[in-house]
Amino acid sequence: MGKDNGRVKGKVVLVTGAASGVGKENALLLAAEGAKVVLTDVNEEGVQAVAQEIGDNAYAMAHNIASEGDWQRVVVATLERFGRLDVLVNNAAILAMGTIESTTLEDWQKIQRINAEGYFLGCKYGVQAMKQHGGAIINMASLAALAGMAHFCAYSASKGAVTALTRSVAAHCKQQRYNIRCNSIHPDGILTAMVMSLMGAAAKGEQAEVKVEGDPMARMCMPKDIANLVLFLASDESRFINGSELRIDNGQLSIDS
Repeated sequence: MGKDNGRVKGKVVLVTGAASGVGKENALLLAAEGAKVVLTDVNEEGVQAVAQEIGDNAYAMAHNIASEGDWQRVVVATLERFGRLDVLVNNAAILAMGTIESTTLEDWQKIQRINAEGYFLGCKYGVQAMKQHGGAIINMASLAALAGMAHFCAYSASKGAVTALTRSVAAHCKQQRYNIRCNSIHPDGILTAMVMSLMGAAAKGEQAEVKVEGDPMARMCMPKDIANLVLFLASDESRFINGSELRIDNGQLSIDS
């Protein structure tokens, strides 16, 4: 679909973690559907390359989501560049394996600082920027927030915090009549470079099934699958979806439960 009739035409969208993987796919699709996109990442060179690929409707910045000062700087720069913020996609995160016994306090604190506190800061400053005219916040959570995953103790807890935060933000904005929707997305697994490096050969086998064979039992989706849902939640098509947890897991939670 071209920019003249794009599903998010004219909206200003901020995507964190946009240098690669899901964040990059989000940015490319949103821009293709008419949005002006602000792309942020700790990988400044990578995110600048994505912005160059998109063109004039993209603006890239270095951004550590665990830093309150960085969030303030990024939101101010967005408003100065494009005049408004309509959609925030909290996508940047880190993934690490570890059970309750093997996870160290240092590991726990690092993951919470980025995955939970980073999203809190994004929601806080996103609401501040959008409350006069409305908008949408889309938080990347995980199936790990809804199901017990023994080997992802700290990660599961961080995404559980994001899930509860999402509901709180949605309730607050509704009560304040801000017209800001806030929803969370819960994949089982996404075939990104980060996930494949963690899972090794198993992920590569899953990739072959998803991309080539289309195995109905596949648990891992592609970044584009996530981007399609992000696009829907960013658009006015989802205007009555608020405070929701949207699973994108090929029914895996239903099987596990």
